[in-house]
Amino acid sequence: MNNISIREYITSSFKGDNENEIKESIEDSIKEGLEEALPGLGVFMEIIWKNASEDLKKELLDILKTHLN
Repeated sequence: MNNISIREYITSSFKGDNENEIKESIEDSIKEGLEEALPGLGVFMEIIWKNASEDLKKELLDILKTHLN
């Protein structure tokens, strides 16, 4: 395999996928609970975080805080 980063691999794997395909991949990854899916979910979270408004970031933090207590 080339020197491709996990971020590049994940983002290139989903290029061209529609919303439903991405949603199904996320839901399947969570449902299966496979440790191998965690890096991909982390890449998705990074993309969301970098592009989220401050209000959405606050909402995400509130959700995390509620479920981590």
